[in-house]
Amino acid sequence: MASSVRFTVTPTKAEDLPGVSDTSPDISSRSSGGGKVRFGSRESVSRSEMTGHGGTETPDHSYTEHGDGNSKISSVYINNTHGVDDDDFYDRNLALFEEEMDTRPKVSSLLNRLANYTNLTQGAKEHEEAESIGEKKKSSKSPQMGTFMGVYLPCLQNIFGVILFLRLTWVVGSAGILQGLCIVFVCCCCTLLTAISMSAIATNGVVPAGGSYFMISRSLGPEFGGAVGLCFYLGTTFAGAMYILGAIEILLMYMAPEAAIFSAKGPDGEGAAMLNNMRVYGSIFLLLMSLLVFVGVKYVNKLASIFLACVIISILSIYIGALVSAFQPPHFKVCMLGNRTINAHDFADRNCKKTVWLQHQPPTENGDANFTFFPENGTLAPTLVPSPPPATSVETTTDLWRLFCHSQLLNASCDEYFLSNNFTEIDGIPGLASGAISENLWSLYLSKGEVVEKPTVESSPSTPTSIDQPYVFADITTSFTLLVGIFFPSVTGIMAGSNRSGDLKDAQRSIPVGTIMAILTTSLVYLSSVVLFGACIDGVVLRDKFGDSVRGNLVVGTLAWPSPWVIVIGSFFSTCGAGLQSLTGAPRLLQAIAKDNIIPFLRVFGHGKANGEPTWALLLTALIAELGILIASLDLVAPILTMFFLMCYLFVNLACALQTLLRSPNWRPRFSYYHWSLSFLGMTICLALMFISSWYYAIVAMVIASMIYKYIEYHGAEKEWGDGIRGLSLSAARYALLRLEEGPPHTKNWRPQLLVLLKLDEDAHVKSPRLLTFASQLKAGKGLTIVGTVASGNFLQSYGEALAAEQTLKHLMEKERVKGFVQCIVAQKPRDGISHMIQSSGLGGMKPNTVVMGWPHAWRQSEDPQSWKTFINTVRVTTAAHLALLVPKNISLFPSNSEPCTEGYIDVWWIVHDGGMLMLLPFLLKQHKVWRKCAMRIFTVAQMEDNSIQMKKDLATFLYHLRIEAEVEVVEMHNSDISAYTYERTLMMEQRSQMLRQMRLSKSDREKEVSTVSSAGEGP
Repeated sequence: MASSVRFTVTPTKAEDLPGVSDTSPDISSRSSGGGKVRFGSRESVSRSEMTGHGGTETPDHSYTEHGDGNSKISSVYINNTHGVDDDDFYDRNLALFEEEMDTRPKVSSLLNRLANYTNLTQGAKEHEEAESIGEKKKSSKSPQMGTFMGVYLPCLQNIFGVILFLRLTWVVGSAGILQGLCIVFVCCCCTLLTAISMSAIATNGVVPAGGSYFMISRSLGPEFGGAVGLCFYLGTTFAGAMYILGAIEILLMYMAPEAAIFSAKGPDGEGAAMLNNMRVYGSIFLLLMSLLVFVGVKYVNKLASIFLACVIISILSIYIGALVSAFQPPHFKVCMLGNRTINAHDFADRNCKKTVWLQHQPPTENGDANFTFFPENGTLAPTLVPSPPPATSVETTTDLWRLFCHSQLLNASCDEYFLSNNFTEIDGIPGLASGAISENLWSLYLSKGEVVEKPTVESSPSTPTSIDQPYVFADITTSFTLLVGIFFPSVTGIMAGSNRSGDLKDAQRSIPVGTIMAILTTSLVYLSSVVLFGACIDGVVLRDKFGDSVRGNLVVGTLAWPSPWVIVIGSFFSTCGAGLQSLTGAPRLLQAIAKDNIIPFLRVFGHGKANGEPTWALLLTALIAELGILIASLDLVAPILTMFFLMCYLFVNLACALQTLLRSPNWRPRFSYYHWSLSFLGMTICLALMFISSWYYAIVAMVIASMIYKYIEYHGAEKEWGDGIRGLSLSAARYALLRLEEGPPHTKNWRPQLLVLLKLDEDAHVKSPRLLTFASQLKAGKGLTIVGTVASGNFLQSYGEALAAEQTLKHLMEKERVKGFVQCIVAQKPRDGISHMIQSSGLGGMKPNTVVMGWPHAWRQSEDPQSWKTFINTVRVTTAAHLALLVPKNISLFPSNSEPCTEGYIDVWWIVHDGGMLMLLPFLLKQHKVWRKCAMRIFTVAQMEDNSIQMKKDLATFLYHLRIEAEVEVVEMHNSDISAYTYERTLMMEQRSQMLRQMRLSKSDREKEVSTVSSAGEGP
């Protein structure tokens, strides 16, 4: 039985109700609870309540509003939060549930939504409203866009692009239908798996402006987020350049070829002239589009519906044309010489013949002579003259003869292949029922400069070709990998829905459904287009990239119905619209990255106009897009943005897989149709496509992402977003700590893990900051460093002071560039706190094995006996814990990190064999730049009866095995010197014994301390 939850608000005064005053209508007249107002929803109403089951009173879920003489009935089943007129309301009331209104809206409502359609990213709409100077401020409305208008159509418009109209036919012709289907299927699988991962991430919380960048950064951390966000920004920017280049190619090749500024004097210069035209017109288009975006995104918004209509009409015309071609194929003849395709631009007389017959009429009475051309089996019919005089036929040459023979004479020397083969005309668009699909099944890759040939036609032995001959040549070398890189941009654009989540009524539902449906729709269109192109268009026309064989028509346009101009004009405007969308979305993405303040040098791009329009980001976007324009080749720009988009999609899949495997408590996406294996499969496909399409571009993209990652890691602001990388680090740390617990470390792996004990004065300043400097020089950034201090007092009252002390130590560590941890313990007595710290510091195998503390300054003159008592107690505790103890004396005289020693010695007095630790410490110091130029000297003591020469050799051999370079010095001491030394040490031990008695230690403790001091005194 469904449960019901009611939220009841009982106001004490009428004016407590929002929007209700003395002049407000009486809303309590129809309510069943007196002065109560009930807020309900369809989901919370059970069937039993609606029927009054169980003896409960059927609640009144409606009330009447009286205002301005109109009466409206509001129901929990109708979302009537916004004012609607009476007629529209009663029409809406015909639907029981709100979902039915979305699926079966009024025609006028549907047209109104289409008129208000926008493809702008989130945030652009607010900028548009802010630009309307003088207009009244619009009241803030809750997001009302549904799945169809808010996600499906924007994704559809972003996915369909220039590649479909300009390159897909060429891809099919080169790769064949089977490999073409493979290319399209793999690319669509990549985006579908990425969309599944993106849906899981997008439904795990609100995605603000920035879309994919926010998803990745909040899931993988600021380092990955910044790196991939910038890659996605660069990909979007280069996509804008690619769309502009596509629009210019359509303009100069298919719409207005005479508009070209640069023209080639010969066949060799055609490519260079075209590139220069692309650069000039592309720069002009980029400037105009950037100015349009700068002036106001509202103008871009108004054009969105037109661009969307262009895309849909163009695609529909292709399908209709393919069906019509089965009954009435379009008339596009292709001239062939043998099996070689002839460029239709090169012969103006349109005679696909070597020669034609000129019919010569004798002069008539008025003295005129008549000539009529009639090629044999040609397309020109003879002129019928009534009762002509006897005529003679004269054979004359065509334009093609002159091109191959360089002469108009019939006896001229011609090309061998030209003489051995005849001209034929074939249908460029044989139609759906022609059986052309069997010819186009297999791939036929060409090298640059190779002639486009028809493999099913036999010809005489092939001869070398010249670029001066009127053939259709391949402009680039084609391969499977190249076609993958060129086609992949046509499946990008899946982030359009997530970029606008703030405008959606239910983003948690709309983003997955709309994005996946858009991908399935476009995938179906692409796959069916591959089959239709292969079945309807001849192979030589498919491999003819620019349509030279069909007199310069757009190849996909030759299939369109009713005219090729439908595709030409539609693709031009849709491509311009896609370029505008890229120039609108990319600056906002850069602005979102800059406002996060994770990349310091990008901060300036977070600012803009008063309404938030990213002016500086738009300027940088235009400059980067200009670099793509200067490349001037659609086939060279496409693989660049392929890399950046694949990098972005790879990390979206990685983010979803990590969050799923780590099982983070916050990972609770509403979209449940995902699995970590699908994310890993998508990530694998992305990585494979990167190296398949262009391995060197893939390496460059990874290097750029790695450089950005390291820059953010070292110089960026630290952000805590609860990302998955932190969870991965915790899991890795736990695993490593458990591995370290398996046994004690081997002597080869031993390194000093430091616990540095620092003392703070009353003003919370560190008394001996050079201890931390010494620790950083000794560690050289390796191993564990814990910086600890003890605050006197009660923890309940001194917690704030402990936090302040930790912050002080952290700032000092940042200043000295020491990587480590801070620990502050609050205790009544400092020596108890130090004891607790030595016992409890570290975790598992990451425990300190060396304690570093300062020598008590002027302890003899100190009036406070606690200074040396604490020192002695620390020595005892360290000894009891079997830890090494380093006590630098006169630490203030040690060099700082900014004062490297240019010369000098590090002297080691090695008296007791300690396993080599005394040798290791100066060696570690020498690894730091401050001590690098210092030499090591090892001093040892020999008595008169010892062989000092042999001791020196033995010590040198010992150092050799330790692989430590040092000078060895043996100091010989007489017995008298040793006796004096012994006397001095005995006297010092007596003084220390007196010190211990003053500390009131027990006899056993005194004996332990004396033995400890005695053994420590034998050291250096």
